[in-house]
Amino acid sequence: MTDIARRTLIGAAGLVVATPGLALAAAKPKVAIQTSAGLIVVELEDKKAPITAANFLRYIDAKKYDGGTFYRASRTKGVKGAGSIQGAPPQRARRFAPIAHESTTQTGIRHKPGVISMARNAPGTATCDFFICASAMPYLDAHPGAKGDNLGFAAFGTVVEGLPIVRKILAMPTGGLAYTEAMKDEMLKAPVQILSMKRAG
Repeated sequence: MTDIARRTLIGAAGLVVATPGLALAAAKPKVAIQTSAGLIVVELEDKKAPITAANFLRYIDAKKYDGGTFYRASRTKGVKGAGSIQGAPPQRARRFAPIAHESTTQTGIRHKPGVISMARNAPGTATCDFFICASAMPYLDAHPGAKGDNLGFAAFGTVVEGLPIVRKILAMPTGGLAYTEAMKDEMLKAPVQILSMKRAG
């Protein structure tokens, strides 16, 4: 090896040693959702959806989801295995203030299989209820130009482990007491317990 090549190699190695945080800084936060039905791990898009991801992590760090449930299985009629499951902290948990809405046109995150997104009423009302798509659900994306509320829902991450658990929960018996007419026949008879939610690396 020539002296020039050796110096180049040593210089490159020194750069890696001097900046070990570069690789770590690029890592996306992951969250382990331990449920009574199994483990689900989601990876958050904290760069694309910073407000929504930070809000979710705030609830997790405060352990507000622990003891909560997946209580709703919203199935797409006529399509086996399609739909989403919805989860929330226990009723006793105090909610933080609602967050600004980050639409799919802003983030570029579409409602594909495994995507986690925030439940809401009007835009800007989301707090902590969330849902996970078991299938592609493009009608939940923003559709500029459509009539009415066309801003869709705020997707902010993707399941990287445990999608079969999501589908298992989606297939569980429904018919529990509905909070609203829109939830009729979608409430799980036996809600799935959220045992813990914590950062996973």
